[in-house]
Amino acid sequence: MLEIAALYSSLLISQIKGVPQQFLDLKNQLEKYGFEVIIELPPKRGAYGLLKIKEKKIWINPVVFDLQIATPTLIHESVHAAQVCAGKGRIKTLGLELQPIPAARRLFLRYTNIHRQDIEREAYAVQTQPNSLQLATSLLQKYCQK
Repeated sequence: MLEIAALYSSLLISQIKGVPQQFLDLKNQLEKYGFEVIIELPPKRGAYGLLKIKEKKIWINPVVFDLQIATPTLIHESVHAAQVCAGKGRIKTLGLELQPIPAARRLFLRYTNIHRQDIEREAYAVQTQPNSLQLATSLLQKYCQK
């Protein structure tokens, strides 16, 4: 079943014009660590990306390719994947000292749960750094090594 989903996802990606190589590289890294990256509407309406922790599935909304935010969206979800690896199957903060750009504050402060705010703050903090791809990659390597 996983092979069929991966084949379907690869087929969808091949049909999308201008998929950034960075997106593909990060997708492959996530899959190497046991996460399934699915290019389709996430189960949560209005989301650009979504991680289902127990299933280790990451949904990426196809609209992010048109909006040209595919790689930042996958970077954000990659931080959540690293948080899941660090928590050994449960999501936990990584204790990052980084802060997101001020414009991103409203995106994580909308959550009333403080733990959820911290989880999202870390993801937005990495996503908004100039070296975000390298940061996400290093977090996955650090926390998701088998």
